Amino acid sequence: MRFDGVTWMVRQRGWVAAGWVGAGLVLLPRAAQVERLLAVAPPAGPSEAALVDATLATRFESPYVNYAVLVIGGAPPPTDPAGRALLDTLRARIALVPGVLRVRSWEGPADTLFSSARAGFLVVGLDGARHVPEDVVPLLRATTEALVPRLANTYPALTLRWTGRAALNADLRHASSADVSAAERRALPITLVLLILAFGTVTAAIVPLVSGALVIVIALGLATIVSLRWPLATLVQSFITMIGLGLGIDYALLVVSRFRESLATGRSGGRTVLLSGAAVAVGFASLLTVTHPELRAAAVGGLLATVAAVALSVSFVPAVLAALGGSINRGWLIRRRWAPDSSARWRAWAARVTRRPVVVLFLTGVPVVLLAWQARRLHPGLPRGEWLPARLESSVALHDLQAAGRSGVVQTINVLVSLPPGHGVLTREGWTTLRGVRARLLEDRRVAAVYSLGSLDRDRPPSHLALFTTPRAAWRPFLTEDFRVALLEAVPTEAADAVELVGLVEQLRALDPMQLSGVPGTRLLVGGLPASRADYLHAVNGQFARVATLVLLGTLVALFLGFRSVMVPLKAVVLNLLAVGAGFGALVLIFQDGHGLGLFGVAEPIDQVFPVLPTIVFCTVFGLSMDYEVFLVARVAEGARRGEAPVRAITEGLAHAGPVITSAAAIMIAVFGAFALGDFLLIKMLGVALAVAVFTDATLVRGAIAPALLTLAGRWNWWPGR
Repeated sequence: MRFDGVTWMVRQRGWVAAGWVGAGLVLLPRAAQVERLLAVAPPAGPSEAALVDATLATRFESPYVNYAVLVIGGAPPPTDPAGRALLDTLRARIALVPGVLRVRSWEGPADTLFSSARAGFLVVGLDGARHVPEDVVPLLRATTEALVPRLANTYPALTLRWTGRAALNADLRHASSADVSAAERRALPITLVLLILAFGTVTAAIVPLVSGALVIVIALGLATIVSLRWPLATLVQSFITMIGLGLGIDYALLVVSRFRESLATGRSGGRTVLLSGAAVAVGFASLLTVTHPELRAAAVGGLLATVAAVALSVSFVPAVLAALGGSINRGWLIRRRWAPDSSARWRAWAARVTRRPVVVLFLTGVPVVLLAWQARRLHPGLPRGEWLPARLESSVALHDLQAAGRSGVVQTINVLVSLPPGHGVLTREGWTTLRGVRARLLEDRRVAAVYSLGSLDRDRPPSHLALFTTPRAAWRPFLTEDFRVALLEAVPTEAADAVELVGLVEQLRALDPMQLSGVPGTRLLVGGLPASRADYLHAVNGQFARVATLVLLGTLVALFLGFRSVMVPLKAVVLNLLAVGAGFGALVLIFQDGHGLGLFGVAEPIDQVFPVLPTIVFCTVFGLSMDYEVFLVARVAEGARRGEAPVRAITEGLAHAGPVITSAAAIMIAVFGAFALGDFLLIKMLGVALAVAVFTDATLVRGAIAPALLTLAGRWNWWPGR
């Protein structure tokens, strides 16, 4: 099977290979800086929480829109003179760090928020206009790390740990990159062994490995360029490495296998790779219709990895193979003859399947259906409990805050009361509205304290003159210059978890501000971390059906155009849905029910899976499953075009495609399994779901169910074609 351009690439093989290597070298510096160039939490688009953040940053003199929290352990409380002296020292040194706007801590006996017998803390406001908040965190840590030895004599048990949104984002960004590197170190040696087992020679095994490495470098480098236009979440790094390594090696493995099989004729698997890549790209392209940063990162990462893998497999790999020629079979580590009849065991199995397709369909279909049936119990949502890797400093500091009963400071809910033109907060109606919202917050069991204008206890609003005679720093963080918008900061209780706080945000947003004020046009906007999570759920929930529909339609069209058949696309969609269901079923049994959970370093079952996970898993598994469907059906179609009887075409097709599918799936499982052993719960769940889905697909679905259905359909497989 020949594809356009192969002759030119063979003749220009040196330039083609050098061009790709040159592209990799050009993009390598950007790929190496991917940790710094990507964001943990890029803007989620026009959400209410983002609007509140923007309003606080532009219309208020609020230094705490971006912040970090320093948790002080092993020190006297601030009510003690020694504790007060320590606070003064820390505050003075931290205030000198570039990017710090203001430092807030214990001010006096009336300040109950910052006083605790277990741990003290400081809230540090960061300048988000001139600095990236996450980039200020290393400077803050360097400052406190330098102070600890100097203070050790006075405070021998002193610990200084940073947490808060900026510190958490900085730690997550670094830990995510380290997690990817660790997964690569786990996956690459296993992948090399599997390739050697598949090919028998080091030379043949190295070619797909080099292709996979180039795919990662090129895709990561391109992702950093895309991020200049579309801010991308750090998930893109994990996704590109996971998908790029798997697809890059799989496609190259297919091309190398076809090359070795048909050295004499110069045939290639390029057309199969192009069709397979198109089917995979359909799934990731459908994700682009959802604007949430994590889904956009998965979509962009998957598309870049797929395009790079296809491009390298149909150009770089053939060019290298043309240069190697017969040398591809030199250096045998596992002695065996590469010949068409080397797949005898697959041919024997295919003969059994085609003799008894109904029996095979029942015996292999029942366990897959039973596993996929568990997917009905999948619960998307925000998991309760701890999501963060325990080893992160910001995670440890957050636990310290929880032990001190003060972790609510990093979960603050920002409520903006906005009055229409002609009305202000300092009018009777505005003041009544503000006090009503404050009372509504304070009566909720999930709220520990509310901070706003200090005179809200009064029935009447202060006069403008009285306001201007107070220090500006006392009221400008809570009131705009035109007096039309006021801020209330609600600090949650320790008992309120993330799910409950999202519920509180929803209830606040459901309030009718006009009923509180009697003024038409009054608005109530809710922001802060809990509000961002609520917006995240709104952006993701309800998108699965639409994205799945796009994937199904795109796949049907791609396969119909590729095979000119109705039966092949319909059968492929049904089998792919089985593979997706198997992945979902594994999530339910392992993470929700807790079976074998300890193998993945998770202490207890998870009540819900992250909302983005079903959509990402569906699009990814559907595309990867299509790989194996195309590998198999393309081989069967070749035999049918040669005039072989349907049973013989299926037998020979499975005999030739089976070893490639098995090797490709084993590599995918090794890659996904390496990520499943990482520290991040989302990536862990993703790796498990993908590994189980690919294993089920490559063994029971493509190895038994698909050929059995092909046998039962006979010549109808190719209708309306020949």
